[in-house]
Amino acid sequence: MTVSDHLLLALLALLLEAACGYPDMLFRIIRHPVVWIGALISLLERGLNHTAWPFLWRRAGGVLALLVLLGVCGGIGFAISQALRALPYGILLEAALACSLLAQQSLGRHVAAVALGLETGGLEAGRVAVSQIVGRDPQSLDQAGVARAAIESLAENFSDGVVAPFFWLLLGGLPGILLYKAINTADSMIGHKSPRYLAFGWAAARLDDLVNLPASRLSALLLSLVAPGRLIAAWRVIWRDAPRHRSPNAGWPEAAMAQALGLRLAGPRRYAGEIVADAWMGDGRPEAAAADIRAALRLYRQCLLLLWSGLAVAWGLSLAL
Repeated sequence: MTVSDHLLLALLALLLEAACGYPDMLFRIIRHPVVWIGALISLLERGLNHTAWPFLWRRAGGVLALLVLLGVCGGIGFAISQALRALPYGILLEAALACSLLAQQSLGRHVAAVALGLETGGLEAGRVAVSQIVGRDPQSLDQAGVARAAIESLAENFSDGVVAPFFWLLLGGLPGILLYKAINTADSMIGHKSPRYLAFGWAAARLDDLVNLPASRLSALLLSLVAPGRLIAAWRVIWRDAPRHRSPNAGWPEAAMAQALGLRLAGPRRYAGEIVADAWMGDGRPEAAAADIRAALRLYRQCLLLLWSGLAVAWGLSLAL
């Protein structure tokens, strides 16, 4: 594929997913590619992660499982993309498959549901809605905590669910985005520091940190470009706060979102009954409400428009050169 083909593929996939999402009927019939990836991870985990094995053996088993996962997903992605590229207008079919691995529409919908819950049903409805998108204890959250959790999820998943898969689609086509989703799904399933996964999930967690690094910085840049105020001042705060986050990547879009909205995000949070003493992102107020979620969603949509328009311009220039 030429550079212009890669740009067009990424642009088509983004626009198709924004317009159609992943249809519920298709999910009921064939499920979702991430479900298939998860099934393979579960199969590999059952066969290669035995609690009776020594720590290093279990870590080696996790490395082997990750290599098998990447080999299978990369091989399938490559075979499908090669077959589609041999067809007339095959790039449209490739974009249709790739768009199922982006989350622009679903992310916005789930975050908007939290704002709607707070607006129409109060704190309890907000807690129910936010429990669908975050792992922290919803009953420990007050209204400001619910709103901050939704905004933090929007910022982090803008990077993980939109910019990162787009980035690897742009670089590697259908195989690239499929490999990224395989790594990201493995991290979400086995990349935990629990006794069962500390050794086995080590490779998946470290590789996920690596492949998300470019997108987290790009997400912060996009958010700072659409935010009101001074770009240089915003980046001073992002550079200061993002490295203090417990995640090497999540702090970048969260700090950018916090600065854009005049909020403080992250900070101490409760997961499974335990307090995680994370650093605060941003210099603003910790009190957030449904209106702040709506403001964050407006920034999110502006970032998408900026991404689409930038791709369109780059594609046009690539054809002209």
